[in-house]
Amino acid sequence: MHLVNTAALTNTHANTLSECEALDRHDDLRSLRELFQLPEGVIYLDGNSLGVLPKATPARVANAVANEWGQDLIKSWNTADWFQLPQQVGNKIARLIGAQGGEVIAADSTSINLFKVLSAALSIAQADHPEKKIILSEQTNFPTDLYIAEALCKERGLTLKLVAAEEILGSLSQDIAVLMLTHVNYRTGAMHNMKVMTAAAHAVGALTVWDLAHSAGAVPVDLNGANADFSVGCGYKYLNGGPGAPAFVWVNPKHTDRFWQPLSGWWGHAAPFEFTPNYKPASGIARYQCGTQPILSLTALDTGLDAFLEAEKLGGMQALRQKSLALTGLMMHLVNTQLSAYGFGIATPEQTELRGSQVSLTRSEGAYAIVQALIARGVIGDYRAGDGQQLPDILRFGLTPLYVRYTDVWHAIRHLKEVMDSGEWQKARFSQKKAVT
Repeated sequence: MHLVNTAALTNTHANTLSECEALDRHDDLRSLRELFQLPEGVIYLDGNSLGVLPKATPARVANAVANEWGQDLIKSWNTADWFQLPQQVGNKIARLIGAQGGEVIAADSTSINLFKVLSAALSIAQADHPEKKIILSEQTNFPTDLYIAEALCKERGLTLKLVAAEEILGSLSQDIAVLMLTHVNYRTGAMHNMKVMTAAAHAVGALTVWDLAHSAGAVPVDLNGANADFSVGCGYKYLNGGPGAPAFVWVNPKHTDRFWQPLSGWWGHAAPFEFTPNYKPASGIARYQCGTQPILSLTALDTGLDAFLEAEKLGGMQALRQKSLALTGLMMHLVNTQLSAYGFGIATPEQTELRGSQVSLTRSEGAYAIVQALIARGVIGDYRAGDGQQLPDILRFGLTPLYVRYTDVWHAIRHLKEVMDSGEWQKARFSQKKAVT
């Protein structure tokens, strides 16, 4: 927890609404906001948890329901290319994460995909070096990743070793089978150097598994350039695929055909419609499918990804990254200059190369209630609980460069200041915990 040294930031430091309005007018990416359906009067800063609805999605999904399903029925597996949709969507995602066409498949959930790739990575690592018995990960990694790893360790008689982020490099040793990390930390927005971490893991003979849930579509990723081994990510955050959208899998081509993935369902078969009793895995990334894929959800995700095709005309991920850094830098600057008296800290790293596309604030008292008071005003972020010891409570704000404006950031901070000045966050209704925080 710290206050940012604003002099160290390279981003724009607007101080007034008029300055932010000028930034919006001169934003080369401002037209992308028109691709999305944003509710009137809402400042949406939670795209790192659930992306907003693209305007094109309702009609596209309605056509899939009414015509492809309703009229063409089962013929649509061929006439509408339903069967190829996981590959089609995967190819669009590949453009965002430094992968080639044919290297990514959209399928299942992040948790299921992590089980697949972590199993495959362990099989490869232990086939070469059976003495490797440890999965190394970050203590504050997203819990589902740790749960999946824990289950695999119990099944295989291995050990899950968890360390602080700053201890990872020093903890890499010859007994590590797999280094499993989330590229951008879900709580703080801190970002690992994928190339450096991967090289360090390879130096001790370990493989890497990267979770891109908070990276894909928000920051440039270069899986092939980093020589990573395996990667997964979700489709409902920055990729705007809708709640529960399918996730994705990438496998380095040098590993793809070495092992079956453990969920060897019929969609990952080399010839699924031959209906043979014995399993023969498909070649390449197609083997990382399992059962029949959710076509309506894939259709929504496919449409959400089209926004990035439009962004490519305006500079692509590099341009989105520059705006993301400017937005996050602006929010940290305004927190420091306007909220310094209210006990907020900033958990997100100040260095541009070390942060993703969110700003996480800390406060020792009332973090949940403050977020709820903001939501009541139409400023939507979210809350992540601490552990009551080392991890503080987090007020989390995702600044999606596709549609968030500089004026959105300014108004969000204005509302936060008013919530603190008025004390409205102390109203009892804002402290009543809901199922989803």
